[in-house]
Amino acid sequence: MAINNLLKVFIGKTTIEVIRGDITLSETCAIVNAANKDLQPGGGVAGAIHSAAGNKLYEECKKIGYCETGDAKLTRGYDLLAQYVIHTVGPVYSSSPDDATALRSCYINSLLLAEKNVISSISFPAISTGIFGYPVNEAAHVSLTAIKDYLKKDSSIELIRIVLYDYLSFEIFENIFKKVFV
Repeated sequence: MAINNLLKVFIGKTTIEVIRGDITLSETCAIVNAANKDLQPGGGVAGAIHSAAGNKLYEECKKIGYCETGDAKLTRGYDLLAQYVIHTVGPVYSSSPDDATALRSCYINSLLLAEKNVISSISFPAISTGIFGYPVNEAAHVSLTAIKDYLKKDSSIELIRIVLYDYLSFEIFENIFKKVFV
């Protein structure tokens, strides 16, 4: 995957990166799908991941059936470069304090699932910032803080990458990244 922009920091044995690119081309062991509760292809990130992975991903998701907001489920990656897809359902933004808690759970539960399955590298999109309407600057703060807090314990994950499709989202994450990690 060609990396257009890159931010990087190290916490313990883990590298955290924020890049601009296409998550479906990420060469990490797992990519995270910003899924809907029914794990259907949909649009945005979920549609792109399902399209790139092929129909077998959809068939496996049908067998799983459902995922609660903040929870995470694991499937194979099929035609993706990533071996696995971790599906997590972010909150639909409502400006409730519960939104941040649910979004934080998406990141924490995805990281826990990755460690449980001995996944050493993972790529996240900006969960809930598309059709679910979460403001990018708030989502950036929640996600980066969740990752930083998760890494306060010893982690076997070597690389955590956030992949942002557009330059504006990258720029917003860049500003929050500098506040959270500096």
